[in-house]
Parts: sequence; C-alpha cells; structure tokens
Amino acid sequence: MQFGIFSIGDVTPDPTTGRAPSEHERIQATVAIAQKAEEVGLDVFAIGQHHNPPFVAPANPPIFMAHMAAQTERLQFSTATTLITTTDPVRLAEDYAYVQHLTGGRIDLTLGRGNTGPVYPWFGKDIRAGIPLAVENYALLHRLWREEDVEWQGRYRTPLQNFTSTPRPLDGVAPFVWHGSIRSPEIAEQAAYYGDGFFHNNIFWNKEHTGRMVDLYRERFEHYGHGTAGQAIVGLGGQVFMRRNSQDAVREFRPYFDNAPVYGGGPSLEDFTAQTPLTVGTPEQVIERTLSFREYAGDYQRQLFLMDHAGLPLKTVLEQIDMLGEEVVPVLRREVAARAPEGTPEPPTHELLKARRAEGREPVPGGTQQQER
Repeated sequence: MQFGIFSIGDVTPDPTTGRAPSEHERIQATVAIAQKAEEVGLDVFAIGQHHNPPFVAPANPPIFMAHMAAQTERLQFSTATTLITTTDPVRLAEDYAYVQHLTGGRIDLTLGRGNTGPVYPWFGKDIRAGIPLAVENYALLHRLWREEDVEWQGRYRTPLQNFTSTPRPLDGVAPFVWHGSIRSPEIAEQAAYYGDGFFHNNIFWNKEHTGRMVDLYRERFEHYGHGTAGQAIVGLGGQVFMRRNSQDAVREFRPYFDNAPVYGGGPSLEDFTAQTPLTVGTPEQVIERTLSFREYAGDYQRQLFLMDHAGLPLKTVLEQIDMLGEEVVPVLRREVAARAPEGTPEPPTHELLKARRAEGREPVPGGTQQQER
C-alpha cells in the first residue's frame, strides 16, 4: 500500500491566535510539507485544485508537481482533485503528459467534480451538467493520451479534427487516473468501466456509506472483466491529529476542529470522530483505526491523510508528519503486508504501468463487455 498526505491549500486563521498566513506563506508551507513527506519516507503527496478563496491550492497542479519533483527524488505526486468538469480535456492531456516527462513518471491524478458551485459558471459550465461533463471530458482525455489524429464530436466543447495532443505520454504510458467521488455512484461506475482506480475521500462519511461506494466500484470492475473485485484499485482518505496521550490531542485539536471552514459548527468533535475516519489521539490509536478501514473497504492500494487543514501552524503540521512517518506508517506497512491476501494488486506506478503495457495488459474501456459488442 502507498501512504501519503494530501492538502487542499486552505488559508484559515489559527483560532488560537487569530492570525491567518499570507498566501505566500501558505504556498511556501505547502512546499515544506511535501519536502517533509519525502524526508520521513511517505510515498505520495497530493495537492488540490482550486480557483477561489480561501484556497491557494494551484489552479494548475502540474506547476506544483514539477517544482516539487525537482526538489525530491522518489516522492510520487497526485492531485486532490483535478477538476475534470471545468478544465478542458485537451489542456489536461497536454499539461499532465508534460509534467510526466519532467518528473520521470512520478505523477498520477485524481479526477473530480469539486464541491464549489460558483466555479462552473466561471468557466462557462452548468453545474447541473456535472456528471455528464465528467463522463464526456474523461472519455476525450482517455483517447487523447492513447490515440493520435483524434476525431471528436461532443456536447460540451468544440469538435476536434485530426488532433494530436503533445507531448505524447512518457514511454507511451498514460498517467494513472483515480476517479474521486464521495457521493456519486456514476463516478464509481466510470472508474470501473475504464479499469481505473477509485478514490473515496471518506473524511466526511461514515463507514457504511464508504463501504457501499467501494463495493459498487469493485462489483462493476469485475463486471467489465478487468479482474476480480479484489483486484480493483482503491484509495481512501483520512484525517488524523496525534499527541503522546489522547487527552492532549483532543484538547489541542478541538479549537481547530470547531472553527474549520468545512465542518466547524456542525457535529461535536466526539460525534464526528465516532462517525467518520477522523482520528484524534495517540499514534497507536491511529494505527488501530486505519487498519480497521479494511473491514469495510477491503484490501486497498492508497491511504492519504489530511494533515494541514483548519489553520494548524506549520510547526505543528511538520511534527504530525514526523509522527506519521516514523511511528505510524512503518507499523501500517508491516501489518498491511502481513494481512493482504495473495493476489492483492500493487499500487499503480509508472514502471508497473509500463510493464503491463509491454505485456499487452492495459485495461480496455468496457473490458470484456466492450469486446463482446
């Protein structure tokens, strides 16, 4: 399993001091957080895509990916998420193939619709067409990475005639795609149809909902002939805050939780931690809770944690990442490896995808269902 962290780049005042970082400070802090992730041995750093305050996550994540790849050696970069509905597929094909070359293949991306309604009209789109946009735009992006001289006619962009996206993907291998959704079964279906990964950022949802979404994706992945349900590629989100004893963790984290822009003013910290994967406590409690995700999601390939949300100061975030990388993840790696049944698929990397392509084992959209037609 790959372990890592993701950031949505929110600029939130620290509720204990009232001070908000400047945009420049927040961007530089994100760089420091990604560097720390590599330093402590994590596998993945994922950055969000936003176009509106209070976020400074890049509107074009490949810029951040290229910058960070030049400062790291092995960390893989992903997105949390790439807005497939309001970003032109041609631009996505070009930008992510280019950064794939710059990073030596150390990138993948998670496609999503986002949760900020005003973004749609800013880019000339209608939020009511969110699902059809996601479906059509990815159908084009998928072709652009795999075909030259593409002929395209759709509902939501101008037609393409004999169009070739450049540069072509590194080694002829398209970047791996996760389809991210927390509530839309159509997106789980889309991920299964293409044989891609499904990322359920379950930080706001109970385990029953998460289990249903993952089960749907696994069932449809098998239906399309890409492998057994257990061979489907699944990623999960999570959020943790740790101290040496749980009482200190709760006391320190509570003001940040209570004032967080996405869940402040809602359920209490105690209710939220009981109902969602948020874990506030000791490293041992984080290990135990994270291992329990397998009970409803099965054996999965990527676990990402949100560490820098809600105004937490950089010093605290870096301390948290130290604990995650030095105390939590090594134990999780051993336990996951010991418990994974034979045949559990490896996490996707460029080298793995290149080997599969050489062996003729790339997924075909629709799988055996498409071949039968």
